[in-house]
Amino acid sequence: MATAAASSTKLKPLGDQVVIKPTPREEITKSGIVLPDTAKEKPQEGTVLAVGPGKMFDTGTRGSMDIKVGDRVLYRKYAGSEFKLDGEELLIVDQGSVLAIIEA
Repeated sequence: MATAAASSTKLKPLGDQVVIKPTPREEITKSGIVLPDTAKEKPQEGTVLAVGPGKMFDTGTRGSMDIKVGDRVLYRKYAGSEFKLDGEELLIVDQGSVLAIIEA
C-alpha cells in the first residue's frame, strides 16, 4: 500500500473527480477454474486515493464531496478513464459515477 500512497501524493484531481485504485480482478473462480484475461470481469470496487475539491457551479459556489480518501467504493462498470502511474493501474471518475461507499 506504500506505493498507492506515493502515487496519490502526485495526483490532485480537479473539480468533482476521484482517483480510485481498483480492487484486483479474480484470477481463479471459487471452483478453481483459472480465468484468462479476456474472461475476467471488470472490477467495480476500489479504494479512493485522491479527491478533488468539488464541482464549481455557475454561481461561483463549490459543491461538497461526499467521498474521502481511504473510502472503499462501488462505481459504475464502465465509468471513468483508466491510466497507469508508477506502474499502478488507476481509475479517475467523477463523483456521480460512484454508486456507494462500502462500510466495513
